[in-house]
Amino acid sequence: MSEEKTLVMGVDIGGTKVAVGLVDAAGKIVAQGRAPMAANGTAEEGLQAVTRAIDSHWSDQVRGIGICAPGPLDPTTGVILNPPNVPCWRNFPLGETMTGKYSVPVKVDNDANAAALAETRWGAARGYCYVFYATLGTGIGTGIVFDGRIYHGKTGSAAEGGHMSIDYRGPRCGCGKLGCIEILAAGPAIGARARAKLSAASSHSAILDLAKSNISSVTSEIVGQAYAAGDPLAGEILQETVELLTIWLGNTVDLLDPDVIVMGGGVAAMLKPFFGEIKNRLPRWCVNPRASEIPLLMAHYGADAGIAGGASLCFPDLR
Repeated sequence: MSEEKTLVMGVDIGGTKVAVGLVDAAGKIVAQGRAPMAANGTAEEGLQAVTRAIDSHWSDQVRGIGICAPGPLDPTTGVILNPPNVPCWRNFPLGETMTGKYSVPVKVDNDANAAALAETRWGAARGYCYVFYATLGTGIGTGIVFDGRIYHGKTGSAAEGGHMSIDYRGPRCGCGKLGCIEILAAGPAIGARARAKLSAASSHSAILDLAKSNISSVTSEIVGQAYAAGDPLAGEILQETVELLTIWLGNTVDLLDPDVIVMGGGVAAMLKPFFGEIKNRLPRWCVNPRASEIPLLMAHYGADAGIAGGASLCFPDLR
């Protein structure tokens, strides 16, 4: 079958949902849907939830299945090791099992790696060789693509950029380390910083109005809404977040020297107005004298990154 008619099933497995989509060789999602994930049942129940979602959109044109699965996992064997968000799978051979069920090639990787590859193949990073991708949301996940291939490292665990520490005296991250960028700049951290500032504030903030005067209900989304409305405190909170991210990206640039940085996720979308400022600040946190020349781009796929990412794992092998 020609590449133009080839479709891949992209599968995005999370703790509560399975999103699936048919993706063509140009990276276009031509059909998609979602179904509940049985994350807390047996391994077989989790597998059935995934296969039901796939079967609901199956096509005879599908020539491969690419899966974004929760880690930790082994991308070489397709074995899901011990995912905290999907406890039904422990040392579960997802890749082999799915190949047996569908008799097409199956590739498995984590969501940030796969999304980085999709952005490189079809999205914001198309045409670049050395790509650093970060998704900023409830957590911070990253992926590295060199010369069109995901960089996995020796054991498959490379690119855990969200757990790079920028403050060894900082708060303890969920991973156990101190001062990871995730615990300092992901969505929950922005919300926590806002709540702390509101508790100590002497002047009124639109953040409190949006939270209906309930400080404990303040989230990063509310901070973003208040910033869009011109609230000074929200601007201060986001500026602090930008500084933390700039320090982190400066370390990343000095380590990897990428020719593009792509950011996705809800927090990245909220911070998009600050992208130019981050680029301008980078030279203060880099020894690389050309750091400010690196494009900082918003990801193309947005909420569909998992579907496109999963599918990208199977291209360009299917030709």
